[in-house]
Amino acid sequence: MYMCKNCPLHRFDYFDEFSQEEIELTQSCKAGEMRIEAGTPLLAQGAKSPQLFTVLKGMGVRYRTLEDGQRQVVNFVFPGDFLGLQAAVMEEMKHSVEATTDMHLCVFDRKVLWKIYRSSPERGFDLTWLAAVEEHMVAEALTSVGQQTALERISWALLRLYNRACAVGLADNAGVVPLPFRQQDLADAMGLSLVHTNKTLAKLRSDNIADWSDGRLQLIDRAKLADLAGTDADLEKRPLI
Repeated sequence: MYMCKNCPLHRFDYFDEFSQEEIELTQSCKAGEMRIEAGTPLLAQGAKSPQLFTVLKGMGVRYRTLEDGQRQVVNFVFPGDFLGLQAAVMEEMKHSVEATTDMHLCVFDRKVLWKIYRSSPERGFDLTWLAAVEEHMVAEALTSVGQQTALERISWALLRLYNRACAVGLADNAGVVPLPFRQQDLADAMGLSLVHTNKTLAKLRSDNIADWSDGRLQLIDRAKLADLAGTDADLEKRPLI
């Protein structure tokens, strides 16, 4: 088990630096660690989760299940993400989280949420910031779905996913990152049919812009992809819980 001072995520510039006081507080709140296999549900829509999680390794999806059983992907999970805050504040999860790959997680009892707010206003603000960022991301995705073409939407999504993967050290020496999600997941997230998504990805590949195949993503012409997306999808530094 990692001590918080030795957290493997601390080495990435993507995350704010911890003060010694913040390290000690986080360590006092940590209940342990757990590992789950790919395909394992971590949090369930409608459930009252007693735990909160920080992803140390692995990827997953956040999704809502509709009354007819269909699944709507609302976001993708990467190392450093803090999961379960919704249940801690709203008493139950409004979406589910499932592991796409094997995952390694830090575990916190949700009761420590109030300890953090009482004893460290700065860390309490970090939690609020993370919640605000999730809301902002939903708004960005909704804007993309509502106002962009399929090519623009897929370009925006691939660029953002690529940046997220790079930010946590997942790119290899050739700049290729793992992207183990299904095309159906991306189609759901971007409000497209699977067929339309497949054709759009094929066009990006044939135009030598981006290639997502065999669970790996390569940006062949990043500038062109950013032009199609209408943004370079730059990431802000974020706190790590």
